[in-house]
Amino acid sequence: MIQKMEHVAIIVRNMDETIQFYSETFGFKVRLRGRKSDREMAFLYLDTQRSMEIELIQQLTEGSEYSETGIVNHLAFTVENIEETIQFLREKDITFTSEDVKPTLEGGRMILFHGPNRELLQLVERVKEPSKSKED
Repeated sequence: MIQKMEHVAIIVRNMDETIQFYSETFGFKVRLRGRKSDREMAFLYLDTQRSMEIELIQQLTEGSEYSETGIVNHLAFTVENIEETIQFLREKDITFTSEDVKPTLEGGRMILFHGPNRELLQLVERVKEPSKSKED
């Protein structure tokens, strides 16, 4: 049966621009990049979570089985401090879908914005677990 999440794929218009965005903005690294006759692909990962990747697909020919639209709604990234991350992204001219950070169902906080291919991206600051004292 299923062992883990493998990757999420994003259809991109410009491979170099997209790799640069995910690398410079979030610290992703390229594990593999290659071409087939009809598409170019790249797999990106984070050092802190190598087992989950983002696959980038750029179509090189018309009439592909891949489409710019799909059922995946957004990619979410956990951050330690949402305000610091928002400030960092604003300095890179990222515009958020709203000015307000919104609560998550679990009591954390989140905000949405778009990547270079209009993919919807989300920052999530999880609820901080209370520190346990040595007496617990």
